[in-house]
Amino acid sequence: MLVGDITALARVLSLVEQGGPNSNAAGALVYPHGGAAYTVGITGAPGAGKSTLTDRLIGLGRADGHRIAVLAIDPSSPYSGGAILGDRVRMTDHFLDPGVFIRSMATRGHLGGLALAAPAAVRVLDAAGFPWVLLETVGVGQVEVEIAGAADTTVVVVNPGWGDSVQANKAGLLEIADIFVINKADRNGAEEARRDLEVMLELSGIAASAWRPPILKTVAATGEGSQELWHTIAAHRAFISGGPDGGALARRRAKRVADEIREIVARRLEERALGLCAGPQFEALRADVLARRIDPHAAAEVILGGLDGLDGD
Repeated sequence: MLVGDITALARVLSLVEQGGPNSNAAGALVYPHGGAAYTVGITGAPGAGKSTLTDRLIGLGRADGHRIAVLAIDPSSPYSGGAILGDRVRMTDHFLDPGVFIRSMATRGHLGGLALAAPAAVRVLDAAGFPWVLLETVGVGQVEVEIAGAADTTVVVVNPGWGDSVQANKAGLLEIADIFVINKADRNGAEEARRDLEVMLELSGIAASAWRPPILKTVAATGEGSQELWHTIAAHRAFISGGPDGGALARRRAKRVADEIREIVARRLEERALGLCAGPQFEALRADVLARRIDPHAAAEVILGGLDGLDGD
């Protein structure tokens, strides 16, 4: 993979996506070779045109001479657990370009899967030599917030008539957006959507921050506005990279590392706890609770005592 073998890259990504000991081993080998890639998260509601917009950004990045990787987080197939691959279907223009690598990753039916799998996959693409990684996610709620922790610049894509400000705030879109894009801006309601976003930014106080999220209009189907978006992404990168210590970008990445370590620890503890909630001892405790000899909290304390006794392997 490190010397450019695309088949090897695909195999390492499969290992990372599956999780488990082999995934951890691959991640340990990959980790020292990364650190150079810049990640751009592209998120928003289903049907907003994220994949078409991503396709435009690929073309612009390639025109500037950059190698680009795309990690598309798809909803899992209810039958196979694999990705539906809708995003890759819309990016067929770049399949034969050796400077572009596109991979779909399934969420495996639960949104939290992105929290660990996506950062690991981004590191693989980074180690494989891609200086730009576009991380696109399906818009199904909490995952839109999680993507902010896996990207250096986050682009939130909306459409005219996209919904009210209450729903936007509940989804956390204001907090995660570095750039807003009103796609399909040739439709009625584009100006109203821009005004709604402006008002929401003012009320939230984000508009007064050092970086005020710009609101751009695009028509991804024709390419209108895509060049401005690409330049704005570059401007945001320059802005957060400024300063003697690497600026906001360094702080953002440091927070990302801390959050990922905490997430890994929480998942490991959860797995161990679930392992203790089975077997003869658990069944005996359940019987005691049903017979009202002990209460559920007391039973949980007994189980947690077993968790405390586990070693660190």
